[in-house]
Amino acid sequence: MKKDVQCGTSGAVYGLGFIGSAVFFISHASGFWMGVVGFLKAIVWPAFLVYEAFLKLIVG
Repeated sequence: MKKDVQCGTSGAVYGLGFIGSAVFFISHASGFWMGVVGFLKAIVWPAFLVYEAFLKLIVG
């Protein structure tokens, strides 16, 4: 019987990125609801990263 071995490095990178982006977005918030929006942005930070990377690659 063969066992699959998986490493959790991508989860760790996402977790550290989540914490860092949450601190960044919430610290730049001007009010409570902007802090909530910052928290939601922190959840989807990889989408922002990929979007900006594609903009730099395509637009130059």
